Amino acid sequence: MRFAVFIMWLLHWLPLPILARIGEGIGSLLYLLLSRRRHICLTNLRLCFPQMPESERKEITRRHFQVYVRSVLERGILWWSSESRLRKLIHVSYAMPMAEMVSSPTIFMCPHFVSLDVAGVAVMLESSLCSIYTTQRNKSFDKALRKGRSRFRPVKLFSRAEGVKPIIRAMKENLPFFMLPDMDFGAKDAEFVPFFGVPAATLTALPRIAAATHAKVIPVIASIRPGYDGWDVKFDHAWSDYPHADIVSSTRQMNAYIETEILKMPAEYFWTHRRFKTRPEGEASVYRASKGSFQDTQH
Repeated sequence: MRFAVFIMWLLHWLPLPILARIGEGIGSLLYLLLSRRRHICLTNLRLCFPQMPESERKEITRRHFQVYVRSVLERGILWWSSESRLRKLIHVSYAMPMAEMVSSPTIFMCPHFVSLDVAGVAVMLESSLCSIYTTQRNKSFDKALRKGRSRFRPVKLFSRAEGVKPIIRAMKENLPFFMLPDMDFGAKDAEFVPFFGVPAATLTALPRIAAATHAKVIPVIASIRPGYDGWDVKFDHAWSDYPHADIVSSTRQMNAYIETEILKMPAEYFWTHRRFKTRPEGEASVYRASKGSFQDTQH
């Protein structure tokens, strides 16, 4: 893995259009080779978009592999490029000035689009933050990732096992919380909330933390600009009257917002994650290969 990190460091010197095309080429190859991940991606798309033609779902899957691998290589730019280069490549739009956003408790709600690391850098170019961090198995990659994510401002990273108390303390110190709330971490602290009409184990941490800290929730969406011209990062308007008294309704609002953003760029959402891994009691896994319509075949 040290060698892989070294290669990422070498590649970050390349112009973005060249680096991005390399990533897309590798992604096209992995689409053919990684049948299990391809099956997960197609299964998610079949569940979420049952009326979509299969050919379109396969094209979204192919494109997802391309942009996902591209995003991994582009982390080298985020971790080692100069601040001036990053400011040229990251095109930010604010619903309100950053200083106003972080002047009181704030949660930046950032869904799992492939360019989410770009959103994190966009925050750190202007402000410190706190976030949840999963330690990487490989020490070399873990070190590079941690250093890359905290090189512009001090960052407080907490383990998911520590719970929400350290996050709440950090937010009381006026650190915005950069939150990625839309993955399946099991039934604990989650409710089955519709995601494109499919019950999905969804963490309720966003409304719970917002209620405990009286924080405003500001969605942050990162996307790839056309023409290999960098990335867009949108800081949306803070949600009004959030959270609601009903925690499930509040969590559903989050999923509905993410659905709307996915429809704008479906290939850039993290479909290779088993979003429907945890099922309601009595329901079988949706990811088991079968001979029916959910069989992953290539043509």
